[in-house]
Order: sequence, then structure tokens, then C-alpha cells
Amino acid sequence: MFNNLSEKLDKAFHVLKGHGSITEINVAETLKEVRRALLDADVNFKIAKNFTNTVKEKAMGQDVLTTLNPGQLMVKIVKDELTELMGGDTVGINLQGSPTVILMSGLQGSGKTTFSGKLANYLKNKKTRQVLLVGADVYRPAAINQLKVVGEQIGVEVYAEEGNQNPVEIAENAIKYAKQHGKNVVIIDTAGRLAVDEQMMREISNIHNAVKPQETLFVVDSMTGQDAVNTAKAFNDVLNFDGVVLTKLDGDTRGGAALSIKSVVNKPIKFIGTGEKMEAIDVFHPDRMADRILGMGDVVSLVERAQEQYDEEEARKIQKKIAKNQFGFDDFLKQIQQIKKMGNMKDLVGMIPGAGKMMKDVDIDDDAFKGIEAIIFSMTPEERSKPAMINASRKKRIAKGSGTNVQEVNQLLKQFNQMAKMMKMMQGGGGKKMMQMMKGMQ
Repeated sequence: MFNNLSEKLDKAFHVLKGHGSITEINVAETLKEVRRALLDADVNFKIAKNFTNTVKEKAMGQDVLTTLNPGQLMVKIVKDELTELMGGDTVGINLQGSPTVILMSGLQGSGKTTFSGKLANYLKNKKTRQVLLVGADVYRPAAINQLKVVGEQIGVEVYAEEGNQNPVEIAENAIKYAKQHGKNVVIIDTAGRLAVDEQMMREISNIHNAVKPQETLFVVDSMTGQDAVNTAKAFNDVLNFDGVVLTKLDGDTRGGAALSIKSVVNKPIKFIGTGEKMEAIDVFHPDRMADRILGMGDVVSLVERAQEQYDEEEARKIQKKIAKNQFGFDDFLKQIQQIKKMGNMKDLVGMIPGAGKMMKDVDIDDDAFKGIEAIIFSMTPEERSKPAMINASRKKRIAKGSGTNVQEVNQLLKQFNQMAKMMKMMQGGGGKKMMQMMKGMQ
């Protein structure tokens, strides 16, 4: 996410490295590189120019604090301005109304139907809402089937009317159905087109006027850059939507849409999609995104994701097993499943300060745990609960069953034993032993 932009901004700040003060010359040189980085990220020229002018005004004449060098000060100013450019404050979703009606809009291929499912899953699990998905795309043959598959996957009911070609009627009937069946959120997935056209705009405007939604969200493919911003303006002129959803931020996005869209339509980015999984949805925080763009990571979001997967009861059981030396591969497998639910690996690494820069040329496979899981699944239940019993002949069988070799099985067993010992040491006063060990290694 924004890797190219992050790298170019980092190079821009190097211009100030070693300087004792901020001058008009070194600021101009730095901001020239910043503007170039923004333009390469497909940010509108006028927005990029206004951005660098604002940064220059704030940078010039400022005394560098004793704790800051000119480079650090410039990073702080750019971070603050990037935050403002992307909206400043986090804006939540409006869940008032009985039921709350959320209208999804956007071009075909923007990820609208998939995101409707993600939003339904998010509201169901995090906001404990009873959600109804509505298939109002009567043109794309696979649209309603796709929505039904998504609904089944997340356990959310889908309302559709086979043979009815009137999306306004479908939407109105769906709201009546929701009221009758105790659904307090209705998400209407509307038709998209390959380009903005009069018929499309008239139709979605008619749906909007008929159902009077509490939230109208415009879904945009972040990989389309400046085109996405232009499309957002066309939709906003007709719908006056409430917020923007950026999808496919896990792809090779240049970032232009995320940085420009608020300035053009004056509507907040409310959510981002960061992968194919139904859990790959995040509330958009402008300040955290600015941190990530500048290579500072996003520890707060990382901790929040970890807390979402944290099960206190399960943690207590694990602690007891560790204390009794009963921690086995089944427990290890549960830990892996929790990590996988947190999101794709590249996204998680990008949240660790400095890690994104260090790992930029490393291909982090989202299936990084596949080999480990295959080895564990090739073990018998007894071997998983008592790893110490795995001898040479068992290793050969496990390797053959998992499509790996004995060396890989040995490596996993070694790593597992090291982890189990470390976890055991962290129990009770074991932390002191670890500190002593570390001192002895110095």
C-alpha cells in the first residue's frame, strides 16, 4: 500500500538530512521532490501544488526545537498536512433509522458487491446488527448470485426478486421485508456500469429518492487513481453521497484517489478494503494512513486487530497448558488461525514501524503458513498433543504426507520447541531468567 509514494517521500526528506536549519533553498528542494512524489502517485496537480505551498508556509520561519532536526520537523508538517488532505478526522457510519438503509453506489468492477458483504459482516459482528443484503443489480447476470454466495459465506440473509427488473421496487419491498423480519440494517447493492452514463445516474437517483437512505456510500477502486476522483465527482453531483469507500488498497495502488478525493468532493473516506477476505475491512483513519505513508507504521490498528482476535478464555487455557508442559501443535494451529484472521501478511508487516521499508523487496506470501499447516495436519492427534514422541520414522511419514521433506519437519519441530520454552519462561517469574540469559549473551 503506497509503497512507491512512501519511498519517494523518504528520499525527499533526505535533502534536509545534516542541515542545521530550515532555509528557503533546502525547503524548496525538498518540496520539489514531495510534489513530484505526489504527482507520480496520480494526485491532481492543483492539489499537489496547494499541498506543497501550505507545507512551505508552515515550515518557513519555524525554529527547530532541540528535540527535532529540520528533517524531522518537515516530516511532522507533511504528516499533519497529509492527515488534513485525507479528511483530518475519522468519520463513522450513521446507523440511525429503523431500519438503517445503506445505499451502495459505484462503477462496475469497483468491488461494490464484495464490499457490501464485508460491510454486512462488519456490522453483524462488530455492531451486533441484524443485516439484510439486497440484490438490486438487475442487469449483471451474476450479480445477485455473487451476493447470495457472499451472504451465505458470512451468514447474512440476501433479499432478491427473481424476474423483477425494477430496482426501485425491489429496494422498497426489501425495506418492508426488513421491518417484518426484525432486520435493523438494509444494505442495497445497486447496478454499476463500465462508465458514468445518464441512464445509470437516473436509476440510482430514483432508488435514492424512493428509499431515502441514512448512508449513501460511493465505492471506488483505489487502483484507478485520478479517474476514480473524477467519477466520484460525477456521482456526488447527482447523489450528494455521505462517504467514500476505497477498495483494493492491498494491490499496487499509487494512492492518488486516497489523497485527492476529499479535496475534490468534500466527503470523508469512511472505509477501506484491504484484501479478498470478508474480514478485510477497516474504518479509515486519516492520521494512521499518513503515518503509514511516511513509513511510521500503524501500531494502533495492529493492536486493535490483535485484540479483536483475542479470546480471554482461550488464553487462560493456553497458559495452563504451558505451565504443565502440555502446549501442543493443536494449540499452535489455533494461534496461526488467529494471526491469519488479522489480515494479509503484507498489510500487517506494513503496520510495524520501519518494517515496510526493510521488507519492501521481500515477497510476503499470504499463504506463508500453508507449509506449516500441511505438516501439522499430517500428524496424528497423539503426535500433535505430544510432539516429543515424533521420532525419525514418524518424521518421514509426516514429510511424505505433507509434501515436504524431513529437514522442513525438523525445522518446524525445532522452532516449536524454542517457542514453547520461551513461553514457559515468560510464565510467572520466568522473565527474570530470560533477562539473565540475555545478559550472559552480551
